[in-house]
Amino acid sequence: MAYPLEGLRVLDISRVLAGPFAARMLADLGADVVKVEPPDGDTTRLWGADIGGNRGYYHQQNAGKRDICVDLSKPGGAELIAALAAEADVVIENFRPGVADRLGVGYAALSAANPRLVMLSISGFGQEGPESRRAAFAPIIHAEAGMIARAAQVWRQPPVDMVLSVADTNAGLHGLVGLLSALLMRERTGLGQHIDMAMIDAMLVTDDGLHFDLEDSWETKLLPSEVWDTAAGPVVLSADFRHIWKLLASHFGVKDPSGPGALMDEKVANRRAVAQAWFKSLPDEAALAAALDRINVAWGHVRNAAEMREQPTVKHRKTIVDIDDRAGGTRPIVQSPYRFSAAESGVRGPAPWQGEHNGEVLRDWLGLGPDEIAAWRGVLVDHQARA
Repeated sequence: MAYPLEGLRVLDISRVLAGPFAARMLADLGADVVKVEPPDGDTTRLWGADIGGNRGYYHQQNAGKRDICVDLSKPGGAELIAALAAEADVVIENFRPGVADRLGVGYAALSAANPRLVMLSISGFGQEGPESRRAAFAPIIHAEAGMIARAAQVWRQPPVDMVLSVADTNAGLHGLVGLLSALLMRERTGLGQHIDMAMIDAMLVTDDGLHFDLEDSWETKLLPSEVWDTAAGPVVLSADFRHIWKLLASHFGVKDPSGPGALMDEKVANRRAVAQAWFKSLPDEAALAAALDRINVAWGHVRNAAEMREQPTVKHRKTIVDIDDRAGGTRPIVQSPYRFSAAESGVRGPAPWQGEHNGEVLRDWLGLGPDEIAAWRGVLVDHQARA
């Protein structure tokens, strides 16, 4: 089966997560993605296990891409990017607004020679506006979008950041929707366009609880899902405790031990204690599953992420696979989630070394011969030459 995006050319001049994640998904869908790195490399080359010359974080977000290393500070650097962009369908960047223009690789410069170009720019607060020039990594958006404060309010704990960079991946995924829509529109109009994706916009539109705050209706919100101790280990129940208590009382005869005239806080505490004791009384996972299935409450194990390969569905769907580690062995990587009935998808190879495909990309995209490629050596950094 063919890949859905075979033949699509993507120039990825982004770094760290939001842009590289979007480009990695395009690579998994069959696009020819060329990552452009500066001489000092993507910051993520410093994070994670160093296997085969690539660190884990960098490998996860850049698998399946080709790589050229261009020094934009040197004369000719921007011209080389422009030449490649003239042959590209998509350019992805996540510089702070204004930086790409200053370097000579902004949308105005790149689209001048390629009106069909679709460019995705991801930033914290958008390309224009009072905060557009602010530095913005995921934790900044988590704070500004209300996520950190809400979690502190719900759990009655001091505010702390989230444990994953969801603001980045949200922006990357919404950026994918935008650029694929623009490519579809290009089929009708013949013209590309520039997509301004603000991380804070992507975070807020993905927040299914924001309306409770905007409309001051917090009291109508469901109570958060909670973790309970059981014979099967800690499990999370996806239901409001008030609902769970009613089900335990009606289906299993669990009773509130509170006496007449007990205050509500006392009743709640008593009911929680009784519910916890009831869950602990179930002898094993089979009994727990049967009881929760009987009252139609969804539940899940609180798993250690290091053991995720043994999660039954992850194992069945081969969500984590082993690919070449470029050191004579293999290393694990998470697949993209797309499963098609009549198309192929998935990671197509390990992450590239810095500048590994300098000559190859200039040959394939620009049709240059050895002497013409050699003329660009002044702005290209070769990985093997640095080793």
